[in-house]
Amino acid sequence: MKLGYELTIEQTQKLIMTPELIQAIQLLQFNTQELESYVQEQLLTNPVLERVDKTDDDIHDGEPGEENDRISGGTEESRESYEFDWAEHFKEHGYDDISYSMGEDSDDQNDYSYEQFVSSEPTLTEHLMMQLELVSMKPACKMIARYIIESLDENGYLTSSIQEICQVFRAREEKVMEALAVIQGFEPVGVGARDLKECLLIQLKNRGKDKPEARLIIENHLEDIAENRLCNIAKALGISVKEVQDISDEIKSLEPKPGRQFGSSSDNRYIVPDVTVEKVGDEYVIIVNDSTAPRLNISPYYQKMLREADKDSNISKFLSSRLNSALWLIRSIEQRRQTIYNVVKAVVNYQRDFLDHGPKHLKTLTLKQIADELGIHESTVSRSINGKYMQTPRGLFEIKYFFTSGVTGQDGSSIASESIKTIIREMIENEDPKSPLSDQAIADSMEECGIEISRRTIAKYRDEMNIPSSTKRKRF
Repeated sequence: MKLGYELTIEQTQKLIMTPELIQAIQLLQFNTQELESYVQEQLLTNPVLERVDKTDDDIHDGEPGEENDRISGGTEESRESYEFDWAEHFKEHGYDDISYSMGEDSDDQNDYSYEQFVSSEPTLTEHLMMQLELVSMKPACKMIARYIIESLDENGYLTSSIQEICQVFRAREEKVMEALAVIQGFEPVGVGARDLKECLLIQLKNRGKDKPEARLIIENHLEDIAENRLCNIAKALGISVKEVQDISDEIKSLEPKPGRQFGSSSDNRYIVPDVTVEKVGDEYVIIVNDSTAPRLNISPYYQKMLREADKDSNISKFLSSRLNSALWLIRSIEQRRQTIYNVVKAVVNYQRDFLDHGPKHLKTLTLKQIADELGIHESTVSRSINGKYMQTPRGLFEIKYFFTSGVTGQDGSSIASESIKTIIREMIENEDPKSPLSDQAIADSMEECGIEISRRTIAKYRDEMNIPSSTKRKRF
């Protein structure tokens, strides 16, 4: 082994992730809401940037990339083209480009519209408290009833035991049960129950169908109903299978979680589509949703400050660096828009049969196919579609929905798994309830149609769609 110091020359290849490249990658994988949050942070940290709300006149026509060409002077320019003497540039030119124009203050800032507000629905606790105020009760009993209402979980079940409530109020069990009975008479029916069986029994009693057989089935045979073992129930109760079937249908129509219809407003999650696809004539037009991202402009105030500042001063250096950063951010946002547009356009062209005819015509598609078509890396395609949604004439879909595996037909064509699931669902919906199709029977029927698929795959797809097996679907 040789030890010592020496000078050597060697060639190496390595990827250097500059801050600008990292920023561009982050922007690409952001969805609409994340991009909005990131831009807000940049507006706070970079004084040169300012926000100007979009107007109808500001929205340019044509494909993405035109605005980027105006800003950067061409899509092939490198970052070094932006790093020049901004002070000298502003002195020589008065920028009239729309991307750098000063936004006009709106006179309607104090105007309000109903679109700015979201309706608020009462919670389960508020709904029950409102009903309690209409009931004539003794103050002590009403206090216990309020405590019971506040002890209900989101599904409407009582989480505290009767003994615990008795200890809290130092009351007799009869008084607590009296208050609980009042709560169980409120809407929604079944609220205040201590378990599933009591919840179902309350609802049956409210409907006037709490026959002895129904009560026995709820108390002792709920698992048999879930597994569709109706013959076992009929044998145990000494009644016909048809009677058990009718009682089972009645029980399945009950609400096992009566409180879930009262959701908190914080539970609502809205999806804003990142891309909208509209059919115009025989063509599909792609619109990248950048309405939520603010329009970024360069502040004229700091342009003036840079012109008047000494070229070698710290202020001039700071503003020049901020201007370079701001222009790179604007270009990166436009580049993100361009990439998403190209990826979605390729996906729409490939999945046109789905858009024209429905889910059964969805084709198998991989990231590599789109990457090869666009001449970009698979990771770029993955970042472009991750967490993003597309509004189509067929509904709202996550873009990942169109990238799916599948099986190969006898003619060599590929069939997406979502198409297989649609076919399976239709076959089950049209089956004879008294003789439902088994997984093997479905596989045989699909093989006759030219689709080779195993029984195990049928069972896997059926489970993913939450469709029970043939034994549980059987009607008597």
